[in-house]
Amino acid sequence: MAQTHSAKICLVGDMLAHGGAERAHAALSRYFAGTGIEVHNVIVQDVIAYSYTGELLNLGKEKDDANGFTNKFRRLRILRSYVKRHRFDYIIDFRMRRKPLQDWLISKFVFTVPTIYTVRSSNIDWYMPRRSWVTRAIYGKSYGVVALNDKMKRHIEKCHGLKNVATIYNPIDAEYIAARLHKSPPTEAFRYIIAAGRLSDDNVKQFDKLIEAYAVSELPSNNVRLMILGQGVLLAKLQKLADGLGLQDKIVFKGYQENPYVYMRDALFFVLSSRFEGMPNVVLESLACGTPVVAFDCFTGPSEIIEDGRNGLLIKDQDFAELTKGINRMYDDNALYARCKANAAGSIEKFSLENVGQAWLDYLKIKANGYSNY
Repeated sequence: MAQTHSAKICLVGDMLAHGGAERAHAALSRYFAGTGIEVHNVIVQDVIAYSYTGELLNLGKEKDDANGFTNKFRRLRILRSYVKRHRFDYIIDFRMRRKPLQDWLISKFVFTVPTIYTVRSSNIDWYMPRRSWVTRAIYGKSYGVVALNDKMKRHIEKCHGLKNVATIYNPIDAEYIAARLHKSPPTEAFRYIIAAGRLSDDNVKQFDKLIEAYAVSELPSNNVRLMILGQGVLLAKLQKLADGLGLQDKIVFKGYQENPYVYMRDALFFVLSSRFEGMPNVVLESLACGTPVVAFDCFTGPSEIIEDGRNGLLIKDQDFAELTKGINRMYDDNALYARCKANAAGSIEKFSLENVGQAWLDYLKIKANGYSNY
């Protein structure tokens, strides 16, 4: 007869702040704990801003300034000992994985229990080596690889021939967002549209081109500002660009915000100008706040969230002239805007934390009360 015991899951991430993968990690920790699962969290960097549930192993606190081989090996030993001591039923890995040898060693000698590796971007090179035989050596015999959408799943299968790839969406915790919005007054006295993301040197979000598209739109002359949430090395360059276009009083750099939802709520609409995405949490979060979205139909993500003309606009990928037209249309067409705004919050039910969390339980074969059958 099969034995029943309380499930025990370890969620491993780069950190618990700043990005979509990290938000998903934090949200799933809360969901799993709510079903009776014993949750453990491991982070590589000592950066925490999101609300999470469960025990925490913060390997970032073990990192020294040199971060040399000896220190890295020591942290791997700490992690290996932690996994061995707690005898997890599953490990779910949310990290970026760009060091094939290190990732192979972790997969063989550290993650010694059933492990699920998530892929969070259509740029799968951030998560898997380009050489398919190496990818299969690391991931081929794992419990599974989870992609955020079906396009990404097919892309991974085509590139690397993996047979254990599944699709589970990013979760959006509407109750958590609503709690952060509760009793929050309007943030600004001016009207604005909004964009958000890391101002990183890879420039995936393409805020420079968004600024240029905004500059030639109707919005500056109508005193509608562009607000950008996020921090990173490109800030000074973007500020210089705004100054050069004479838009220093029209473009608002708000930096990183612990509660971005109040800014999303009060924006006219959200704009996504990325080169590529996975399943952009910022789009889901904006819709959860009742704010329509204008987004490139980039590979992958937006087309599985946005119903063109119903909760936002899908723009021909990487066509910035069309992006400007879309910005103008969302601003000018009152009927379109009212329809998209009315449908925004209700359009993301399939991405709810409850639905996505249940999909994870089904995938892991865990009952909703937190017990596993073996």
